[in-house]
Amino acid sequence: TRARVTAVHLEPVDLRFSEAQSAIGVYLLDTPDGPALFDCGPTSTLPHLESGLRERGLELTDLRHLLLSHVHLDHAGAAGTIVRAHPGLTVWVSEVGAPHVVDPSRLERSARRLYGDLFDSLWGELAAVPEANVRIAAGDVLGFDAFRTPGHASHHVSYLGPDGTLLAGDAAGVRIQPARYILPVSPPPDIDVEGWHATIDEIARRAPERLALIHYGVEHDVADHLGRLGAELDRWAQRVGDGMAIEEFVDAARADAGEDADIYDRVAPFWQSWHGLRRYWDKRAEAA
Repeated sequence: TRARVTAVHLEPVDLRFSEAQSAIGVYLLDTPDGPALFDCGPTSTLPHLESGLRERGLELTDLRHLLLSHVHLDHAGAAGTIVRAHPGLTVWVSEVGAPHVVDPSRLERSARRLYGDLFDSLWGELAAVPEANVRIAAGDVLGFDAFRTPGHASHHVSYLGPDGTLLAGDAAGVRIQPARYILPVSPPPDIDVEGWHATIDEIARRAPERLALIHYGVEHDVADHLGRLGAELDRWAQRVGDGMAIEEFVDAARADAGEDADIYDRVAPFWQSWHGLRRYWDKRAEAA
């Protein structure tokens, strides 16, 4: 029986990325057109996705829709592999991200340069999604309000449900519940500090009751979370802008995260954020 309401199951499906708990978690949704999923993780974690769905009484082929926040591999890498096995699945993605799920070759080349020999074990296959399966996520999507949330990535969208749950992706940063630290994950190539602050303001304006984080879990104190995310983003950006070297930045970030540094570093490697913020400052200098 298909669902007749739009709702979010607030217990994430743990994909056990690199066999770690609470690193990547995706969300099962009820929609007027049946079960849907928010983000899908990489192909390397598909067995854990399938087992997590079965624990909830579903098979992968029961899903009707896949709502993507953005095309980074930890969020969307398995989309093409899933559609190949389940050709009836509709994939929702931003207008900017859509070309990269239809033809992920450029995305794969960039990721292979970044990860080298680790690419295949971390992410698995990156397959294309047929254009016929792709829909643009903007406005009303199955009862969710989809809106642009750039900053972490130019192609990022988030979805606000009628129950007040914001499917945030990485727009609200990384916070591995129950830890309090909020990491402003800032990988290359298109981190935009001003854009991210505008996104934080837009999320606050929409006043969600809770944030559903892919990394990891649901946060209910939205105002506190957004305020601390913005402050940490500025602190990280200033460190790199002031010329802090990558080794010193990583040490400082590990100190910020405290006893949870290892899990944060696994989910959102600190060295990548240094490179993303360095690129941000270099682009600003070139523009000036």
